Amino acid sequence: MVSSITSLPLRTPAYKEKCVSAEEAMSHIKSGDKVFIHANASHPQTLVQAMTARSKDLCGVEIFELLCLGEAPYAREEYKNSFRVHSLFIGSNVRDAVNKGRGDYIPVFLSEIPSLFLSGQIPLDVCLVQVSPPDSHGYCSFGVSIDCVVAARKAAKLVIAEVNEQMPRTLGRSFAHFSKFDYIVETNRPLPELPACAPDEIDNRIAANVCDLVEDGSTLQMGIGSIPDAVIRFLKDRRNLGIHTEMFSDGVLDLIELGVITNDAKKILPGKTATSFVMGSKRLYDFVDNNPSVEFQTSDFINDPFIIAQNDKVVAINSALQIDLTGQVCADSLGTRLYSGFGGQVDFIRGAARSRGGKPIIALPSTAKDGMVSRIMPHLSQGGGVVTSRGDVHFVVTEFGVAQLHGKNLKDRAKALIAISHPKFQAYLEEECRKISWLN
Repeated sequence: MVSSITSLPLRTPAYKEKCVSAEEAMSHIKSGDKVFIHANASHPQTLVQAMTARSKDLCGVEIFELLCLGEAPYAREEYKNSFRVHSLFIGSNVRDAVNKGRGDYIPVFLSEIPSLFLSGQIPLDVCLVQVSPPDSHGYCSFGVSIDCVVAARKAAKLVIAEVNEQMPRTLGRSFAHFSKFDYIVETNRPLPELPACAPDEIDNRIAANVCDLVEDGSTLQMGIGSIPDAVIRFLKDRRNLGIHTEMFSDGVLDLIELGVITNDAKKILPGKTATSFVMGSKRLYDFVDNNPSVEFQTSDFINDPFIIAQNDKVVAINSALQIDLTGQVCADSLGTRLYSGFGGQVDFIRGAARSRGGKPIIALPSTAKDGMVSRIMPHLSQGGGVVTSRGDVHFVVTEFGVAQLHGKNLKDRAKALIAISHPKFQAYLEEECRKISWLN
């Protein structure tokens, strides 16, 4: 539901002068341009479709983006000469392009992406954004995704805005005056929704083990997926929790409505649910619309480990694809197949480690491929990249328990990880340890 403020938008002559069709707006993109596209549920689909429709007129346009919901037609094989994707976090809609060489992956901490744009290390010619209608003062909100877009808007030479009547007006560092946009394309379309993941028995067992580490008064960071959704269900008896996270989804709303999340114990933005983007259902988007209890901030603030660490009892819950017996975490690739990205994992693992009473957690099922493969391995798969180093890992959680690794030598780490691996792989892991002198 659009708030009363955004239902009475400003439509001055100066604003109307900037309004053009999507086709006209996209005509200003030239071959060879470097284009940033607004991320997550704010992916400006009308602009994207119009840009892709110009493919025959364009050559070598470089697209810079993070994870985005909705279609990414520019990443298809048929447009490989027109567009090349540079993904800062690989989503399913560009994964094939990156792995087949039609696109590229830039491994980087989410906290550092804004500085890549502002410093000119990644120069931007064009920035495509999706925003709410202007309020009575002419300010548009970047809506449900703030993260890196504020920096991209400032750095780009040309800014084209899709002003969507259905974009929520979020509060915080969310605003840009319409005068900062060179062209405006007005639309009225629902935001893409992210279906909730239904936790299974293994997810629930992992969640129960994670929740044993969560005290009253903790500040939480958690992402999307079945394990975070399951964790939330086990926290209903906690008190005075807070949220400082790069993103949250629908499950957090239940804890807010129950009074479990109050944000009163936080040192940074007390009383506020702090985030840089949200993805979920329309219920979530309605909740954040014009809601003063939710503070949207950029990822160079939300994900700054030194900011995170100023809150007490930060519990950072992150996932992994694979972990080796020394604690090295692979989270962005399956062997040589690139899968996702660094995101905010390292930012929050390090921030939680420096928080008084903080607990950095890597949570993952013990197996993959229907139990046929252990995720805890003697070595990471060939080509697998280390996202979180063995020196950063504190707690690893599976459905079989909790391994506390920080401060332990390599042999004791291996023992702790084998103890929480799937029982059918424990003998294999022990045998592999005997082949390595410093784990024997």
